[in-house]
Amino acid sequence: MFYPLVTIGLGPILITQGRRVRRDTARLPEPPGERNGVAGNGTPLRLLIVGDSAAAGVGAGHQDEALAGQLVAALCEHHTVDWRLIATTGHTLADVLDALEQTDAESFDVVVTSIGANDATAGTRLKIWNAQQTQLMLLLREKFSAAHILFSAVPPMQYFPALPQPLRWYMGLRAQRLNRAIAAQLHNIPHAELVTADFPLDTGYMASDGFHPGPQAYATWAAQVARVIGKRLRP
Repeated sequence: MFYPLVTIGLGPILITQGRRVRRDTARLPEPPGERNGVAGNGTPLRLLIVGDSAAAGVGAGHQDEALAGQLVAALCEHHTVDWRLIATTGHTLADVLDALEQTDAESFDVVVTSIGANDATAGTRLKIWNAQQTQLMLLLREKFSAAHILFSAVPPMQYFPALPQPLRWYMGLRAQRLNRAIAAQLHNIPHAELVTADFPLDTGYMASDGFHPGPQAYATWAAQVARVIGKRLRP
């Protein structure tokens, strides 16, 4: 009951602030660099990273500094990583599903997702979000033979400096609702897990737009995901 009341009560302010943020916030490009490759030495590991602008590395100067590059580098110590990145700025969960539907089938040991910030800003309803998450898990398992699926938590938008108050607080509330829904869906599903990166509350970890991660944040995120992958693949 609290969320609908807040949405109605703050609606005019939130709409005005949202329009201003979209108008005034700098639009950073997706960084250059490879989006697939093979690297490292050791046990073979097939890795797929899918999602939105954060998965695409916006806020980093090169893919080597982004999530994909830093995660592959972390995994290369013990694995020969055959990896692929499928990510586009602005993509919601529905867009990611469309992109994967149009992608040729392959087999992956681990899939890492970064989805949700755009669903939070778009106001995707929980019922639709839950149905699409179920569809995503089925697609990744059936079409891409994903043995392990790691869902990166929707970032803590209540700390994004690009967002003014009360929009910042409200976007944080939306992100938390989406995360709780994912966690509930993944309960007792052994092949899937929600991964939350513990970013320091320091603007130095953010990109210049105040909305995306910077290289330090990507490093923290990649290290956390690599630890989870290591635990899952440990004999």
